[in-house]
Amino acid sequence: MKKTIIVMPVANEEATMAGLIEEILALPYDNLYLYPVVDDYSKDGTADIIRSYENTGRVKLIYYKESRGVITCYLEGFRRALADGAERIIEMDGGGSHKPSEIPQFIENLDKGYDCVWGSRFVEGGGISSQPLYRRILSSGGTILANVVLGTRLKDMTSGFEGFQAPVLRKLKLDEFLSLGHMYQTEMRYYCRKLNAIEVPIHYVGSSSSLKVSSVTEALRILFELRKHERRVWND
Repeated sequence: MKKTIIVMPVANEEATMAGLIEEILALPYDNLYLYPVVDDYSKDGTADIIRSYENTGRVKLIYYKESRGVITCYLEGFRRALADGAERIIEMDGGGSHKPSEIPQFIENLDKGYDCVWGSRFVEGGGISSQPLYRRILSSGGTILANVVLGTRLKDMTSGFEGFQAPVLRKLKLDEFLSLGHMYQTEMRYYCRKLNAIEVPIHYVGSSSSLKVSSVTEALRILFELRKHERRVWND
């Protein structure tokens, strides 16, 4: 298998981190690596747990002090993975929202030659659990709005479980992304809309956390800026 690195922002996941790492390492791939990205927001023993697995040779803690939130951790993880020779990169959440058991379908489709593999809660076989109704409505409504405004045709424009061939991320100017929050996933899928991509079903485990009104208004602002911003993101 080509060298594949999972980029996973984590913070204050002391209770579940070891089990999550064990589940990923148990997958039947010798060339699969895990790069958890931690910043100052994490105050518990998450980083120490990750360090205890570095001797496996397949786990590498990335401490990103300059982080401005989870999205900047994703992007820093991409940079580090590319610098370490990743041929494919998978991004996933480290808080239990994404299931390690669903990683193989990303690898299988990257093996088939797809440039991007998008996790989707709204294709056949996908689903959402443990999430308030209003958050489900925002997710599905956000996808509909994004497709109308941006001309995309995906079933899910806001999921954070994604896979990429390394050349895709190398061609993107990661510092030029507009969103540091909820719109990042939509932004990424918009920029990659002309590439060879596929949606695969995922089962998203949500939470009861509230969504700030300011986050919604910021997402709407960015949504209507993406078309004119796109030319600044791709390397020539």
